Amino acid sequence: MSFDAAAPLPGAPDPWAGSEMPPLRGGPPYLMTEMIAAEPAVAERVVRRLAAAGTEVIRHPAEKDASDSELALGVALERGADEVVMLGALGGGRLDHELANLLLLADPELPRRDLRIVRAGTTVRVLAGRASLELGCGPGSVVTLLPVGGNAQGVATRGLRYPLDGETLRVGRSRGLSNEVVEAPASVWLGAGTLLVIEIASNDGGEQ
Repeated sequence: MSFDAAAPLPGAPDPWAGSEMPPLRGGPPYLMTEMIAAEPAVAERVVRRLAAAGTEVIRHPAEKDASDSELALGVALERGADEVVMLGALGGGRLDHELANLLLLADPELPRRDLRIVRAGTTVRVLAGRASLELGCGPGSVVTLLPVGGNAQGVATRGLRYPLDGETLRVGRSRGLSNEVVEAPASVWLGAGTLLVIEIASNDGGEQ
């Protein structure tokens, strides 16, 4: 699957058209959270337009025990999706939601599918248990490995400027921060634990 997460959706309507609210930015796409916060009627109009075009809309009460992201991911997995790309999960003014979305990838109860969060040139995936991952970014790109839920053991890398060879990355420490791809494709191996693998593509490197 190949896509450009930074590109506007084809034919995306400007949701602020006809609104008295000034635009937040120069043009679409907009985060739904921005529209809801600024003018709920505009967000509702966009939802109706999407539904009229054949998009399935599943509504939930505002007061619920799971985030919209968690509910949407659950539906995708229940319907057999083997690859899920979450867009708009890192944005807006809610740091708590961003952190919750990142930790959602590391939920041990989720089936181990190809789950990722993408924002422009940044991709976040999870490596859990005894597993390996081939990175999609090219030379010059930044790679950060962050343990969650406990220490990550037996971490090894290939193709990174600062190699790891069976090391332990301790939760809360910055040992895995800001590595760099020097040879593609780079890879990460994990012996035990859970890692958030963050790739920030270089403008001069390969495509994500």
